[in-house]
Amino acid sequence: MLKTILLKTLFLLPFIGLSQDLLINTHNRNTTTLNGTWHYIVDPYETGYYNYRYQPYDQQEKNSNSAFYNNYHTDNKMELVEYDFDKSSTLLVPGDWNTQDDKLFYYEGTIWYKRSFDYKISDTTNRLFIYFGAINYKAEVYLNGTKLGVHEGGFTPFNFEVTSVIKPKDNYLVVKVDNTRFKEAIPTINTDWWNYGGITRDVKIIEEPTTFIQDYSLQLKKGSKKIINGTVKLNNAKPNEIITISIPELKINSTFTADGNGNVKFEFKTKKIKYWSPSSPKLYDVYIKTVHQTLKDEIGFRTIETQGADILLNGKSIFLRGICIHEENAMRGARAYNEADALIALTSAKELGCNYVRLAHYPHNEHIVKLADKIGLMIWDEIPVYWTVDFTNEKVLQKAKNQLAEMITRDKNRASVIIWSMANETPVSEPRNTFLKELIKHTKTMDTTRLISAALEKHYKDGINVVDDEIGQYMDIVAFNQYAGWYGGSLEDAPFEKWSIKYNKPVVISEFGGGALQGLHGTIKERWTEEYQEYLYQQNLKMIEKIPNIRGTSPWILNDFRSPKRVLPVIQDGWNRKGLISNHGIKKKAFFTVQSFYKKMKQQYK
Repeated sequence: MLKTILLKTLFLLPFIGLSQDLLINTHNRNTTTLNGTWHYIVDPYETGYYNYRYQPYDQQEKNSNSAFYNNYHTDNKMELVEYDFDKSSTLLVPGDWNTQDDKLFYYEGTIWYKRSFDYKISDTTNRLFIYFGAINYKAEVYLNGTKLGVHEGGFTPFNFEVTSVIKPKDNYLVVKVDNTRFKEAIPTINTDWWNYGGITRDVKIIEEPTTFIQDYSLQLKKGSKKIINGTVKLNNAKPNEIITISIPELKINSTFTADGNGNVKFEFKTKKIKYWSPSSPKLYDVYIKTVHQTLKDEIGFRTIETQGADILLNGKSIFLRGICIHEENAMRGARAYNEADALIALTSAKELGCNYVRLAHYPHNEHIVKLADKIGLMIWDEIPVYWTVDFTNEKVLQKAKNQLAEMITRDKNRASVIIWSMANETPVSEPRNTFLKELIKHTKTMDTTRLISAALEKHYKDGINVVDDEIGQYMDIVAFNQYAGWYGGSLEDAPFEKWSIKYNKPVVISEFGGGALQGLHGTIKERWTEEYQEYLYQQNLKMIEKIPNIRGTSPWILNDFRSPKRVLPVIQDGWNRKGLISNHGIKKKAFFTVQSFYKKMKQQYK
């Protein structure tokens, strides 16, 4: 029995360290789910982590507190047991804690999770990993008394090797989860979405051979429609490992020899390839083979580039008919986490007439990017460098780079992902510019085939809307948010607004819109009514059509979503009401305005 939070979890075997190189394509690996019911203990004072001198237990030598250690590991009937996981309540994993227990709705702090399990390894020479799709925000992970490591960042995956720690019977996995907001975090203290805490995405054990395929990328070579290139990385490779790339439908079966570090760079020509697009989301079965294993993926091939004001998909000019989405199931009023949630969101986007979605303001779960591949929606993938990040802090920059790298590593083989976004609505300054340029440089070391953007802001000067943010010169797409008629400006005058945009590049309005309580009706002059929101969209769309180089929009937002900033009684009650669909799944009048506009744009960009 696991009796106490102050348990052998905290009197540790060797500390393994930070999260390790990410395993990709976990859906097609040999996995065992640890999803389900987990016991939990709320620990606002972090009693399970610090002793009464406020010293972390897991940074102490066992002998420095041997009296307690011996007390726990003997049958001493005098021991004081104040915590018991197995008698404690449970939470479902994946899922947020806020909506599973009313007492935790606004809770920010530490909760300990515990899951017991048995595991029978299929081959004693194999290696085992524990993989987390995401934990918000900081996770410290322990297995059978060994601290596996720490991960910071609430929206990206991580894993630890547990080959030497896991047992056939009676394993116990304990995770300290802390969703406390703080200045040096990414995102920082101030956001406009709900701070859902918990183990919010899938947890699984991954079993791999001694030498296994760690990572790979496969895509059309930049500037070519006939050459496929990429890389494969083996973990624990022996000299001269042979790697075969097979795409049966294209009659490709090419063999390569890895270098001394287990890495391969490859390139081969192909004919008669059918390109991935929203209208024809073709995916090919791809097999990566070694003598140790075969790993399958489903990959689409397409080109994405810009030329002057145009965004070119497979060489053809397109208009991004989009919508912003939060990772939330509005009808459940909780963090979205599974394929069914993804299907609800993307089906609604398709019905709206979208060919693209902006995943705001952080990487969403992998179900949504994989589903977008299958049903044909392009994706803007973003990290939460949002509003008031500490741009002068080198450690904060490193956190942003880590999250960027984890997002790119996970999603780089998804044809649907066409844009890596660096930030949203960040105030212009030299430290901010340096920070974002470092992120752009980091992105290009990992992937040069996709477009780079960020949601910038416009300003008003001498009666003209001006977009001249210096960082725009480093972007492939100049995107900015604007809320004419909601946060200032006149709706009547909106169609006649003048614009000055510094860069001859494609322009995307990454956000625009306004709020309405579904079912509240009135005149076009009454805020919060569906009629006002509908009129706002009508006027904004007239304006947007006249903006120079306009090549896309992603209105804010598909669904109403929870936000602790939005507290207007009766109207908001803790919900941001800018959704085109209510939190009850009912479409507002503005939904059909956007739908009509997108039908027109689809005809213009056939």
